[in-house]
Amino acid sequence: MASLTAAQEQYREAQISNILKCPDCQEVPPNLVEEFSSGDMVCASCGLVVGDKIVDTRSEWRTFANDDQNNDDPSRVGDVGNPLFEDTVATLQTTIGREGSNSFHLMKTQAKTIEKGQANQKEGFNKIKTLADTLQVGVAVRDYALHIFKLADEKKFLKGKPQDAVIAGAIFIACRQNNVPRTFREVFNLTKVSKKEIGRVFKALEKWLTEMRAKGEAAGLTDVTSVRDYNQKGSTGADDLVRRYVSQLAIKQQSDVENVGIYIAKKTSQVSTLAGRSPLSVAAACIFMAAHYLGDSITSKKIALVAGVSDGTIKTAYKYLYQCRDQLLDQDAFLKSRSKGKLERLPQA
Repeated sequence: MASLTAAQEQYREAQISNILKCPDCQEVPPNLVEEFSSGDMVCASCGLVVGDKIVDTRSEWRTFANDDQNNDDPSRVGDVGNPLFEDTVATLQTTIGREGSNSFHLMKTQAKTIEKGQANQKEGFNKIKTLADTLQVGVAVRDYALHIFKLADEKKFLKGKPQDAVIAGAIFIACRQNNVPRTFREVFNLTKVSKKEIGRVFKALEKWLTEMRAKGEAAGLTDVTSVRDYNQKGSTGADDLVRRYVSQLAIKQQSDVENVGIYIAKKTSQVSTLAGRSPLSVAAACIFMAAHYLGDSITSKKIALVAGVSDGTIKTAYKYLYQCRDQLLDQDAFLKSRSKGKLERLPQA
């Protein structure tokens, strides 16, 4: 062992004493330049290539994605790893091609190697992404729903429950937690599960998340971050829906109708005859009243198409609003708009 150490020391001294210099110029110290673009070591005095295929040891502060911008991009790695399932399975999984005589057997063998739980998660993730895009709820809601679904799958909450019902419940809860108003009917219409089944699973999922949040806080767990921030929230109110529906209607005084409509919707709790009615019909009736109050003669049928309720339902809800018009459209409502409203413009119910 001692002789080997001595040999290593002798080799090191030989390397230190071996100075690379230009054979023509023989300058000491050598005037050499590293040309990393070509990978050559060049004598700066005469231009002779002294060494080739040198290694560039500098930091690489650029990517090939910014060639058109002519600037530096201080990124050397990819994005931060996503803790969700898709990064570990969907992106790192090798796919067997269909060409070749043994491709079928290889694909069958690969399918057996993937755990059933992973396959279920992947299928559920794809459905959540599709529904989130259809509902246009944004990335934050989508990721929250993915996290709830992943946690429910890992904790065996999915056992014995329809996957589509759990997906619908996760999306609906994610919308509420991120203050993105979406009605139960909108989520239900995109699934193939019965409304009763989705409602049952949603209540069970909401109760389970509350319990998980309490356990996470007690144990100081960090793997359920989203659930630790979970708070039970009430159903989507009519005032939340007014803003969405107005933005989808071609109304000239859109901002004023929205402000007055939200104001009316917040005061509908004072109208006892509207108790128990769907927020969709109440929101549609508030828009109808606000629009006519400000001089826009929009029809209830046009609002019904956007709100997803019948024309008769809107007229019934408006009848109760009209009975309390003096109470709902007070001085504060009058000041909510630039073009002042008039009660005389309201059509009789």
